[in-house]
Amino acid sequence: MSPETAKSQETKTKLLEGALRTLTEQGIAKTSARTIAAAAGVNQGLVFYHFGSVDELLAAACRYGAERTVSRYRARFDSVASLSELLAVGREIHEQQRAGGHVALLGQLLAGAQTHETLGPATAAGLDLWIVEIEKVLRRVLAGTPLEEFVDPKGLARAVAASFVGIELYEGVDAAGASAALGALEQLGFLVGALEELGPVGQRAVRMHVRRSGRR
Repeated sequence: MSPETAKSQETKTKLLEGALRTLTEQGIAKTSARTIAAAAGVNQGLVFYHFGSVDELLAAACRYGAERTVSRYRARFDSVASLSELLAVGREIHEQQRAGGHVALLGQLLAGAQTHETLGPATAAGLDLWIVEIEKVLRRVLAGTPLEEFVDPKGLARAVAASFVGIELYEGVDAAGASAALGALEQLGFLVGALEELGPVGQRAVRMHVRRSGRR
């Protein structure tokens, strides 16, 4: 990589991180080329030189931030061996994300998606990175359980991701309620674990019951 290319990449990274920091600390309403450039420590003209517009920079920052965060947890997801463990990891990630200001960032991205056309698809793409990881875990931990043939892993992965997004935003107005919701999700994981311990006869009975219920 030439010095010029390295310098250009360094500036783009500063702008991406500056955009994320501005969204988190000042909110979407106060996010502009000027405030982003100030946070990045560069001339605001570089916003337009590298990204064309503030909206395009925000969209790129959303994807950049999501990929950076998800990559940090990929190894953790790969080690999950049960649904209850997945939900426990979700709580762990939630706590770390909240402490790092990422919950506030997500709230601003979702708010901005209503008025900034490029932010909606970029925010959805960022959430999809989480959904892909969750789906891989679900396919692995549900394999061989009574629920395997009745559950759509992709749909369930979206439901789990949406639940955590909702809980993260809800926590700002009702921390106790959000904690109770996380606890309820973890109880679901324990229930699946109990099904796995039923043995072949018990699992077969559960499958038959679920099949009958699905035909009603």
